[in-house]
Amino acid sequence: MTLQNEASSLVAFSNAMADAVEKAAASTVLVDARRRIPASGVAYSADFVLTADHVVERDDDIRLLLPDGSRVEAVVAGRDPGSDLALLRLAGGSLVPAEPASQAARIGQIALALGRPSADGIQASLGVVSAVSGPVRTGRGGLLESYLRTDTTPYPGFSGGPLIDAAGRVLGINTSGLAHGMSLTIPTSLAWNVAGTLAEHGHVRRGYLGIRSQPVSIGAAQQARLRREQATGLLLVGIEDDGPAAQAGLLVGDILVGLAGQPVSDPDELLTRLVGAVVGQPTVVEVLRGGEPTTVNVIIGERK
Repeated sequence: MTLQNEASSLVAFSNAMADAVEKAAASTVLVDARRRIPASGVAYSADFVLTADHVVERDDDIRLLLPDGSRVEAVVAGRDPGSDLALLRLAGGSLVPAEPASQAARIGQIALALGRPSADGIQASLGVVSAVSGPVRTGRGGLLESYLRTDTTPYPGFSGGPLIDAAGRVLGINTSGLAHGMSLTIPTSLAWNVAGTLAEHGHVRRGYLGIRSQPVSIGAAQQARLRREQATGLLLVGIEDDGPAAQAGLLVGDILVGLAGQPVSDPDELLTRLVGAVVGQPTVVEVLRGGEPTTVNVIIGERK
């Protein structure tokens, strides 16, 4: 490749990144809802903004600076501290909704973190997706099913802003409020699901069984009886009086191996299953009792 061709390729790459930022900037707003520097937010729809929960320190007097320079007021439509997401509602719909990426982020993929922390305009930081992982327990008492790590620079006020791909589509919502100040990105698939729930219910329903458990190994003979390969389950070592598990007849010594048709191998996986539609509903819990598989219908309690 000649020097001229190399220069042309760099110009084309540079222009593509600038175009991606320009596209996503049209859906990235400033969120003024705390005492210090404002944060950022992403237009989830024409009248909803998705941002980080930890940057919304008040429930009223919330002001947004839109990409066109106009200032509007917003109210809290819902919060989910466990995933550090909050949904704000504008008085009138005037936003350009962000376009979520159609495919999950891949390690090594080029990405840009955006923020609008001041009236000076959009800011951007270029990097790559360095890790895709999860679940992880958060510092806000929740469990994040999955998260992204990037080597973009999380400038002040970037929390609540988008991580975008080279086409300007949203890969996730950036936040420094989940892991003791470390910047993580909540993938779009998870963030948009939480936003939809907040728009409908105002909070994310999280369930509980009323048990104490510890991981245990499942032997080859027991796996054969389960008719699947599953190396571990949860031994029930305590059951809360009058809790959902006790009312359904679960016993100390049972090994919990599945819930709602999905395997459960460890405590984090159980927490992941106890979210959303199962809460308050009769749900099939699969256990090994005396080495034999059995099922129990449990009405999942709601964690307050």
